[in-house]
Parts: sequence; C-alpha cells; structure tokens
Amino acid sequence: MNVEDLMCRDVVVLHAESVLVDAEEIMGFRRFRHLPVVDGPDRQLVGLITHRDLARAAVSSVQGSYNEAQRLKAAVKVRDVMHTPQTIAPDAPLHEAATRLRKGKYGCLPVVQDGKLVGIVTEADFVRLAEVLLRNLIGDRAEGQDELKAWFAEE
Repeated sequence: MNVEDLMCRDVVVLHAESVLVDAEEIMGFRRFRHLPVVDGPDRQLVGLITHRDLARAAVSSVQGSYNEAQRLKAAVKVRDVMHTPQTIAPDAPLHEAATRLRKGKYGCLPVVQDGKLVGIVTEADFVRLAEVLLRNLIGDRAEGQDELKAWFAEE
C-alpha cells in the first residue's frame, strides 16, 4: 500500500493571509488538529498550522481581556504562526509514512506532488487502518494476539 491509498484527498485548507480566528473556528467546528496552508489556485503548500501553534499564539495574548485576545486573533495572519511541515509523496510506501509520523512525533504529513497539496495523512488514518487490520487479521484468536504482543515487545 502507498500513501495515496490511505490519505484524505478532500483537504480543508487555509491561505497564508487568513487570520488566526479563521483557523480557530475551522479547527473547532470540524474538530481538526492540523490545517495545511496553501498559496494560489494551484494549492502550492506553503505551511501548516496546528492546534499547538494556535495554543502558543493564544498564550502570548493571554495578558489582556477575552475581547482583546479575540481582536488580536482577528489581526494576526496565519503566515505569522504557521510552520514548514515535513511532507510525503503520494507514491511513498505507507510504512514510510507511519515511521516518519512515529519517529518525528508528527500528527500529520501533508501529501505533496510537485509542490502541490494533493492530500493529507494523519495519525487517525493509521488508527483506523490498525482497527481494520486487527479486526480482519487477528480477531479474537489468542495466537494472533500473542504474536502481536511479542512484536510490540521487540520494538
């Protein structure tokens, strides 16, 4: 399996000129933790904004009132808070994406082809994949569960 077999293709994005309040609203409403930031109609990836990025920005504005914090979030651009993410190609092996997520402690990898955002693969995608594999391959068989436990013990 390759990344393109698991990735989400219908990706909600922000633009660098969007403001933090937009990112906060989308993340809260859609229950997202990551939003790719793109430029132009060809969706060139320019960054990523995460729930953690928003939290850091909020901490820096905590000194004032709630209304003042909201006013600041409406003035601060996404480009001022976003970071450059690690990316992966759609034809990369799925195990490579899983390894990079785990070792880098990333929550997602934007999927990019020729600089263009074509999808996103997240930790949740891999949890869903693990659920299907465990249900179909191991089920309730004790020997399969023992084998899996031994495999994780070696890790």
